[in-house]
Amino acid sequence: MHIRKAEKDDLDAIIKIYSIAQDFMIENGNPNQWGHSYPSCELIKDDIDNGVCHVICEDECPHGVFALFNGDEPTYEYIENGKWLNDDEYVTVHRIASDGKANGIFKSAIDYCKDLSDNIRIDTHNSNLIMQKLIEKNGFVKCGRIYVADGTPRIAYQWQK
Repeated sequence: MHIRKAEKDDLDAIIKIYSIAQDFMIENGNPNQWGHSYPSCELIKDDIDNGVCHVICEDECPHGVFALFNGDEPTYEYIENGKWLNDDEYVTVHRIASDGKANGIFKSAIDYCKDLSDNIRIDTHNSNLIMQKLIEKNGFVKCGRIYVADGTPRIAYQWQK
């Protein structure tokens, strides 16, 4: 598998990956994090246009997607019930999803990010037990609770080299 920045031609495949991931989350006890409305098509287009959307491909077929941001994440400024591991520069992984047809999507994305940065932050919903296990299995430390833009809480994690 290889990772590359998404292009406009990938939009339909990305929307399909997110749709599969939304259904999977709902079926596995996490109906509220994304529902069937997040991320929106406009947000996906913005991610592609801004060069933050990445696809994880087998041959040239995308099986996974994530957004990777460099620099400060506004929702990470306030953290409660804990603290970040450090205040060094970091990248943030958002909106990671898989179509379920290829194994190792999360690990591939995180390994890619570890090659780019010594500090990675990520968060997930309290009900997203599968993602929590994946995050912790890949060396992240639970740091506390943050709140996303709509005010809902998320478990915040950080990995440092």
